[in-house]
Formats: sequence, C-alpha cells, structure tokens
Amino acid sequence: MSRSSYLSRRRTVANVVAVAVAVVMIFPVYWMFNTAFKEPGSIMSQTPEFFPWPISVDNFARALDSSNFWVFFRNSLVVSLATVVLSMIVALGASFASARFSFIGRKVLLVVLVLVQMIPGSAMVIPLYLMLRQVGALDVLPGLVLTYLTFVLPFAIWTLRGFVEGIPVELEEAAMVDGLSRFGAFVRVVLPLLAPGVVATSIFAFINAWDDYLFAYVIMRSQENYTLPVWLVSFQTSEGVDYGAMIAASTIFSIPVLIFFLLVQRRLVAGMTSGAVKG
Repeated sequence: MSRSSYLSRRRTVANVVAVAVAVVMIFPVYWMFNTAFKEPGSIMSQTPEFFPWPISVDNFARALDSSNFWVFFRNSLVVSLATVVLSMIVALGASFASARFSFIGRKVLLVVLVLVQMIPGSAMVIPLYLMLRQVGALDVLPGLVLTYLTFVLPFAIWTLRGFVEGIPVELEEAAMVDGLSRFGAFVRVVLPLLAPGVVATSIFAFINAWDDYLFAYVIMRSQENYTLPVWLVSFQTSEGVDYGAMIAASTIFSIPVLIFFLLVQRRLVAGMTSGAVKG
C-alpha cells in the first residue's frame, strides 16, 4: 500500500468518526427542536417522527403565555451579562498580574485556582447561602451574580493566564520604550491579542450563568426574581407535566446561547487554538 493511499484511508476513517460523533452530539438538540414543533397530541407517540408534520406552534404559544416569562428572561439576561462583564474585568487584571509579576503568595494563588474548580457546585450551596444571608444579598439579582462569580472567576483567571503567557513580553517592553505606561501597553498591545481568549472565556461564563438552576432556585425566594431555568420547572404541576410546553420552553431557552455562539464562533475557534502553534 502506497503512503498516499494509506494517508487517504486514514483521513477517511477520521472523517467518518468525526461525523459519527457530531451526529451523536447534535441529535438530542435536533430532537428537542423537532418535538417542540409537533402537535401536542403526538409528542408522546410511540412511533418516532423525524420530521414533524403538520408543523404546530401551539407548544410555543402555551409556553409564552405563561406568566412572567419576559420578567424571567430579563433576569437571566441581566445576571448572565453582568457575570460575564465583571468576571472578565477581574480576570484580566488577575491573570495579567499572575503571569507577569512575581509576588508573595503567587504559587499559592495558582494552586487555589485549581483546587476551587475541583469542588462540586452542589457542595457550595449551603456556605454561599449562609454568606449571602449575612450580608443581606438573598433574593436579589446582585447576590446571584456574586454567586456565579465564585465558580466562574477561577476558571476565567486560569484560562486567561495561559493566553497572557503566550504573548511575548518584549512587545510590552517595546511599547513602554516608545513612551506608553504599563497600563497603556496592556490596553493597546496585550488586550487586542487577548481578544480570542476573552471571547472563549466569556462564552464559558455566559453559559454557566445562563444554564444554572440550583443556585437560582435556592437563593431566590420571590417569583419575580426567578430566572429561566427555574421557569422551566413551572410546567411540572400536581396535575401532570405539559411536555409540549416544557420542550418548547427549553427551545426558547436555548436560542440566546445559540445566537451568542454563532456571533462569536470565529473568535472562539481562534481562542481554542491560540498558542497551539508557535511561529
């Protein structure tokens, strides 16, 4: 077998495996959208329908007609965007400091960042609840934002630190020789080069805040302060579960994340591959 034939066959096998993995990952999402457009009476049918016909929007109508939907949507959007903005501001400074400067406790900080990410989120519910109660931050959106920062920030700092280390320090030194301050060199030289990493980390922060149910359910007491994940549970009542409306609500809940991902996918790919090749 020639080398070109061997490489071609190897490439074909890799492509087949990649397509199979993609189908397995995409199919649940497709089935969610597929079910959301089915008629309410055919959702629980034992005969699978891969293409719903006739297409029905009754499930979406019932989901959107539920009380306070737009209030929950606003709460989720505000909390998620606030988490992204605050985590990026803090993580940029902390990652730059830990990558560029030597200070007492630097190694301890890096170890703590790793250890914090190993703690299950469910184990932090009670401690965070007690802390927020002491400072009067229960049942308010800022308290929920602070809660999300506790597990978003360690990952964001650790990830951005790797991007900062991938930027040659000589670029900053050259900028400072030309008259820029340390902060000016960071803003004009380092920050543009960090853009792919910031985008990739921001997506992680946004998805974690947007998808969370546990903390939002425990910390929030008033219904007007609930977020969309808590809203999804409202379709399960003592009279049964409205599966059609619940699946339609899940579809609506997924759309903002899909749109956000499509808008920044190029930056995300650049961020994921940044530093893989030196040149």
